[in-house]
Amino acid sequence: MDPKYCSGVVSSNTQVYENIYEMKVGENFKGEPGQFYMLRAWDREPFLSRPISISNIEDGTITFLYEVKGKGTELFSKLKSGDSIELLGPLGTGFPLDIEGNVGIIVGGIGIAPMVYLCHELSTKADFYGGFREKSFYMDKIEKNVENLYISTDSGLEGHSGFITEIFKPEKYSSVYTCGPLPMMRIVLDMCIKANVPVYISMERQMACGIGACLGCSILTTSGMKKVCKDGPVFKGEEIVFND
Repeated sequence: MDPKYCSGVVSSNTQVYENIYEMKVGENFKGEPGQFYMLRAWDREPFLSRPISISNIEDGTITFLYEVKGKGTELFSKLKSGDSIELLGPLGTGFPLDIEGNVGIIVGGIGIAPMVYLCHELSTKADFYGGFREKSFYMDKIEKNVENLYISTDSGLEGHSGFITEIFKPEKYSSVYTCGPLPMMRIVLDMCIKANVPVYISMERQMACGIGACLGCSILTTSGMKKVCKDGPVFKGEEIVFND
């Protein structure tokens, strides 16, 4: 599926949790779970577009779940229904979908964003593990498409009190998918290696072009440097080299 530049119209842009927003843009958008779009809603500043993963596509309307972290995402949060936005996509390599056996999905925080679409499109219902700081969010979009749902919070206000990796059992699964903070994904990778279970990791990096031209998002892998925007964002776990 070749990426393309296009203009879209925001149909809704709502806050779903503290600093977390859901934006829907129509219409006729395409993409696979794990892929992303480069988004832009300004003329000159900031200079770069922002990479945002696909959270869902339904009847051509695309959903982006994003966290306000800086100037670009702050500008996104101010968009209203009817506003225009520029898009380039779909971009990158997504998750494998035709998986046999039991599947485990483990996320941390905003790492939930690409997993909503994944849960909907997988060939089998997965067990979902979500780790959050205070409380979970967006679970209503997840729970209807998963087999079992496990939650942990650092605060102890919901689910298991502690890290989600403390209750995750990779040996139960034939495949694992993960997205979230690097320390969490590194632990998940180590656990899956010990359990001899394949894991697919969705990496996040700052990006400039989104098409593999600038090399700004390159990461070290076991086969050399690879571009998150084009070779990823989804990689096989055994490819990833986590720096100490």
